[in-house]
Amino acid sequence: MKNYDVAVVGAGPVGSTFARHMAEKGYKVAVLEKKREIGVPLQCAGLLGKRIKEVNILPDKFIINPVHGAFLHSPEDTILSVQKDKPEAYVLDRVGYDKFLAQLAEDAGADIFLNQKVEKVDTLRGVIDIKNKENDKISATVVVGADGHASTISEKFNPPVESFQAAQYLVDVGEKRFQKDYVHLYVDSRVAPGFLWVIPLSESTARIGLFADCNYQQLNILLKELIAKRPELRGSTILKKYYGVIPKYNSQKQLVKDRVLLLGDAASQVKPTTGGGLIMGFTCAEIASRAASQVLENENIELLANYPQEYHEEFRKELKAQLMVHKIFKSLTDADLEYMFRKLKEEGAEEIISHYGDMDSQSILIKELLKRGILFSILPKMLSRRISNLWR
Repeated sequence: MKNYDVAVVGAGPVGSTFARHMAEKGYKVAVLEKKREIGVPLQCAGLLGKRIKEVNILPDKFIINPVHGAFLHSPEDTILSVQKDKPEAYVLDRVGYDKFLAQLAEDAGADIFLNQKVEKVDTLRGVIDIKNKENDKISATVVVGADGHASTISEKFNPPVESFQAAQYLVDVGEKRFQKDYVHLYVDSRVAPGFLWVIPLSESTARIGLFADCNYQQLNILLKELIAKRPELRGSTILKKYYGVIPKYNSQKQLVKDRVLLLGDAASQVKPTTGGGLIMGFTCAEIASRAASQVLENENIELLANYPQEYHEEFRKELKAQLMVHKIFKSLTDADLEYMFRKLKEEGAEEIISHYGDMDSQSILIKELLKRGILFSILPKMLSRRISNLWR
């Protein structure tokens, strides 16, 4: 049995980033990945907020497009146009980027093992059973579950995860129709609190997708409906189809048990409003690495509890605000959404959203709309009170 200071289950971007942090501190790190190839298949829209450059390494070669703005579409196509002078987000080559982050971990000294399916984990002893020809075992002082929404590690001490289904097509429209640095987002009560997106890769190709609380057959129907409905998408050739699962944010999820901690999708560390999780996941990887280092330095496994405590201190307020927005959008009809868009446009909200909007910290914009009284003029009084109570 091989022995390590840290064993990470999952070589996704968050698991690899945590592994790099620990290897750079001089610890002996193993990463176990069930896939034969890291990053494949693509299971993400690949749109990350500008803070990515603050929380992780991002070489320009993995940026397909910088994004300066968005067109937000109502059910009847009332459009809110928002823009920034500097890039607000980046469209990434996620497969290449995932491989790059794993390589950084390996370069720092981590041992990465592919095609290694974890069968079970002893949380008390830190022993991992691997399902392969040799039925190998690995032991570690700290075990990290970064193995996605269907985490084998999480299932040891959490109930089954609730999740959204996601679908995405890579399409080619055959001619120059897209403004590369603007994304399109479409709201629809049938997918709320999810939404549909068009993320250009070039002037003629784009990723179009959605996430929602429905099955893959329904997602495909909605995507094909979008292609037929939107002039810029008509006649699209579908080059590839991708499917995935996005865990629902769960504030009650247990993140630490014995010598095990959870990270990323395995920890339900996703934004309730968009389903995105990498910016938060990268931040949590650093927080968790500090706690794991304290455990190893002091030989005190109880210090692992510092991780969930710091995570909640860092994100509780923002996630609470986003969860409220999530619940409100879920309750709105198409007529409600249309009314909201038209009122926002009348109130000059495009300029406010352009100035205060942030993909990863939406509470800033919500607070500004409240301060100016705009939300109170749009939403029913009951819903407005629910939002305002977040800051009391």
